[in-house]
Amino acid sequence: MLQNFIDKIKLPFRKEKEFYSAIYDILGFYPHDISLYKVALMHSSIRHKGKNGKQENNERLEFLGDAVLDAVVGDIVYKHFQGKREGFLTNTRSKLVQRATLGKLAEQLGINKLILSAGHSNSHNSYMGGNAFEALMGAAYLDRGYDAIMDFMQNRILGVYIDLDKMAKKEVNFKSKLLEWTQKNRVKISFELIKQTVDQKDSSPMFEYKVVIEGVECGRGKGYTKKESQQNASKETLQLLRKQPKHVDAIFAAKSERTKMEEMPVMEVVPEVGKVDNSPLININPAPAEQQKPAPQKPEPSPAKSKKEISDEFDLSDISLKAKSREEIVAEAEAAAFASL
Repeated sequence: MLQNFIDKIKLPFRKEKEFYSAIYDILGFYPHDISLYKVALMHSSIRHKGKNGKQENNERLEFLGDAVLDAVVGDIVYKHFQGKREGFLTNTRSKLVQRATLGKLAEQLGINKLILSAGHSNSHNSYMGGNAFEALMGAAYLDRGYDAIMDFMQNRILGVYIDLDKMAKKEVNFKSKLLEWTQKNRVKISFELIKQTVDQKDSSPMFEYKVVIEGVECGRGKGYTKKESQQNASKETLQLLRKQPKHVDAIFAAKSERTKMEEMPVMEVVPEVGKVDNSPLININPAPAEQQKPAPQKPEPSPAKSKKEISDEFDLSDISLKAKSREEIVAEAEAAAFASL
């Protein structure tokens, strides 16, 4: 019984020691705050609450690591390629920090095996592995500072897993190259989503896109993100255009047909100059009876008045501007009084 109790106590310490050793094998140094690295390897699918009672995962550290990597790799590229212009430096840096590159590094360094997620397997998922790589960079930055990330990239990544000069020459932005070709040749291109599914192994979203140029279906590509799947579809399209001239001919034939239709005049018959249009401005053909609305009827005039009624109506004899004398007023009053008797 005592031995079993001792073994249970030793087990957590053994796992902790193994995790320390795994982080050292990856980064080249032992962690100061091991909790940062545990969170960095915790996928959002894990429902884990921290000391403060809130959900914890690697998304915040991923955000920080992305920014730190941009700064470190930008520093390295700037110093390595003396005299190169901004566009070249930006393109080279983007190749080093893009999701596909970080996903491959995560797999080669053994990071994928340490990721905690609700899925069954993470080794194939470059999306999850690349995120964990960035999160580890964020954890290392908080734990050891900027110089530790610089040392890691210079001594454990560049020259070991990545040749910087070869990476700079490698063309990986296939979508950009394809768009450049279509713009140069003035052909229409679109990226159409074929389907969106969920990976059965770890419930990650999967996308499949196809490239359509002038209505001609070209390459297809799958990926864990829309960007990744469109890049793969663009790569397959570029290979198709290089290897199959007939495919290019079909695209330009479709373009020729489209432009010919666009250039056709809108009016088939050109009207004659000076010709008078004698068509009536008013439709003389009445609509059917059921569609006709009855014309509003005028109100019937009131019966005609007699000359006397008209005369009485406009009698102005009681209106006078002539002032009456006192005698006339008394006489009229007496007359009215006698008349009423």
